Amino acid sequence: IAFCPRQQQHRVVARRPSESEMKQAVVLLACGASGFVGPWRGVRLTAPHAASIEEMIEKSKIDRLAFLESQAMDVLRVAAAEFSHPVFPNAMIVGDCVITHLLHKLELMDRVKVMVVDTLHLLDSTMPFLAELEATYGFEAHVFRPEGCDTLEDFEKIFGMGLWKTSIDEYDRAAKVEPFQRGLKTLEADVMINGRRRDHGADRAYIDIAEIAPIGGGLAKINPLAYWTFEDCFDYATRENVPLHPSVALGYPSQGDAKDTVPVPDPEGLSGVQGEAGSVRFEAGAWHGDKKIWLDYGSERRGRFVGLSDKDGSKKTECGIHVDGAERSWDRDLWGGVGNEGVHTAVVNLPTREDALALKNSGGPAVVVVYAPWCPYSIAMEEEYEKLAVELSAKGITVAKYRGDVDREFVKAEFNVKAFPTINVVTKDGLVKYFSEDRQMEQMLAFFDEQTGAAV
Repeated sequence: IAFCPRQQQHRVVARRPSESEMKQAVVLLACGASGFVGPWRGVRLTAPHAASIEEMIEKSKIDRLAFLESQAMDVLRVAAAEFSHPVFPNAMIVGDCVITHLLHKLELMDRVKVMVVDTLHLLDSTMPFLAELEATYGFEAHVFRPEGCDTLEDFEKIFGMGLWKTSIDEYDRAAKVEPFQRGLKTLEADVMINGRRRDHGADRAYIDIAEIAPIGGGLAKINPLAYWTFEDCFDYATRENVPLHPSVALGYPSQGDAKDTVPVPDPEGLSGVQGEAGSVRFEAGAWHGDKKIWLDYGSERRGRFVGLSDKDGSKKTECGIHVDGAERSWDRDLWGGVGNEGVHTAVVNLPTREDALALKNSGGPAVVVVYAPWCPYSIAMEEEYEKLAVELSAKGITVAKYRGDVDREFVKAEFNVKAFPTINVVTKDGLVKYFSEDRQMEQMLAFFDEQTGAAV
């Protein structure tokens, strides 16, 4: 016989209970009933008087959101109390809108600096929506754009039209990573608040709610929504009347650059789901269409980076901002210089155009790399290029560096630069570009020997 804490009516039946009766008993036990059900005697229990199954589900959602909100608020309080310069990079996706609301609810908008990277390629509604958020929550975002650019026309004048078509990596560095890192440096960030969640999948599947600063440089990270789901974000936004990006009501689950962001589904099936644009959407606090298409694990960003691939041919899933170590180098040069004071390097710095041209026209033999200190590929080759410098400098050969991201037109015209890093061997006949992406010391040395005949 099973006993219900709510003193449910029951009657004993001298037969084995049916499957439906057993399910009713299991539900009551799950609701808190104690006791047992015997193998040959069952109990028919009426539905709980206090709550229907639907009400029980709704209550569980309310309880879950209350817990998630409390947990997120706790870690945001830590970020504000324990760090000097907390910064929140806000991309105005659904999760970021939730975090903005939480910060306002905690009265931390004056304590936490909101940073926005405007790539100059965003959806047309994104920057006007930022103005709406600023007015609603009473803050002023710190907006960072590609270096030297205020408009798309500025960007195309400096970097050329359709840079993302010719080199998506260079586009990411110029439009996203560099302004992102410059923003963190300018705002003196010592902790970064962001909207990454485990249900994004891939590299985010095991993140925790907080990550300490990595050894060797970098920021502590606060992930207040780490244990939330995408559905939790929408449920919370509905409950709290959180403003969401207007494209959500048009069928866009995630918001990025207009050039490679599509609704899900989309008419051409570029997102992996073909269908009428807007047939799945979230509008005025209600779902329209099959919400599972958006809410399935790892599906939030399936309409992002459409048509773009990483170098290994796999579908692009990150722009470089949130990859490991992307924020490490904003205040550190490579091969000596700022952030490396007291560190010996065999790489010779070329501080001016005149120095760079003098080496170029010297007849060599020599090696020079044109680099950007924030570029992940420049950072990745730092150790191997240092080995090359040690090897060749012992023979009296100059191995040099020239920072190119602050002098793009010059390096493009004089040093074969289309992307960073670019390595050239200086020979008596001029520069010879090293095209390989294998930047191990042995391969670079073999190329040098091939071009110079190893003559010293």
